[in-house]
Amino acid sequence: MEYQQSPKFFVRGPSAFARLIMFATLSLLLIASDARFSYLSEVRQSAVSLLSPFQWLANYPVVLYNDLSDFFTSQANLRAEVKRLSSQALVHGAALQQLKTLQAENEHLRSLFDASKTTIRPTKMAEIMHLGSDPFTHKVIVNIGADKDVQAGQAVVDAAGVLGQVTRVYPHTSEVTLLTDHDLSIPVQVERSGLRAIAFGSGRDYGVNLPYLPANVDIKVGDRLVTSGIDGVYPKGLGVAKVTSVKVSAGSPFATIVALPIAGAQNFRQVLLLDLDHKTAVNEEVSKVREEEQLSKISKGNNNNKSVKKNAGH
Repeated sequence: MEYQQSPKFFVRGPSAFARLIMFATLSLLLIASDARFSYLSEVRQSAVSLLSPFQWLANYPVVLYNDLSDFFTSQANLRAEVKRLSSQALVHGAALQQLKTLQAENEHLRSLFDASKTTIRPTKMAEIMHLGSDPFTHKVIVNIGADKDVQAGQAVVDAAGVLGQVTRVYPHTSEVTLLTDHDLSIPVQVERSGLRAIAFGSGRDYGVNLPYLPANVDIKVGDRLVTSGIDGVYPKGLGVAKVTSVKVSAGSPFATIVALPIAGAQNFRQVLLLDLDHKTAVNEEVSKVREEEQLSKISKGNNNNKSVKKNAGH
């Protein structure tokens, strides 16, 4: 008589450590192949498109709460706000009259020196949807993308100054890398002295660093940094940061300078995306054409070498 074998309640597979090694190796291979061949870009864009309704649904309670809070604001607060805004409008009106006078004088001086007038780039209004979830990067997501002709490389500013730069564009959203991210740098100029430098995001906190400047550099705490405009991405004169720390050590020929950005994703929800400079776009297209020509020449040279070797072998 045959006895039926009792079922196994615990079936052991590979160990937990072996699974960890296998999945970690698979993850590293996928990351390396995506960084080399960028084959996941279309998959990423499709995933973002599919997740857009869920993002809107997740943000809807916050939007509804803000709308209800605005609706139930008391009349006293509204009257105080109107009074404050009226006084500010008077002050800004007087300042605007002075600004128009200075602008007329500036244009007259430019005409005397035969200088070209400064042109204002077209802009696009966008709204910050949410902050990036990665604690090691400083990025935000805005609510316009390729459907509004947004391009990677566009400068992003708010009411205070430069916020960052568009680094990725999706069908309906865009990713903006902030100035404090360690992968972003921006050419700046000290407003007081005119000194030019490059500001790098620290990545660790919400500050920027000005490395490789000599210890006797003319920078003081409180100096305002503005865009120099030499890169063609950021227009000249936009506010960037304010110097908060200048340290000089006896054993180093360079000064340690830290500045705090004037703009910030926590300050405003609405931002402006500045269109790329036409000259910068043309230069990028020219460089792409030159790279393609060089690659074609290299490929032709390799083909010629192969044909010569085959003929020599025969």
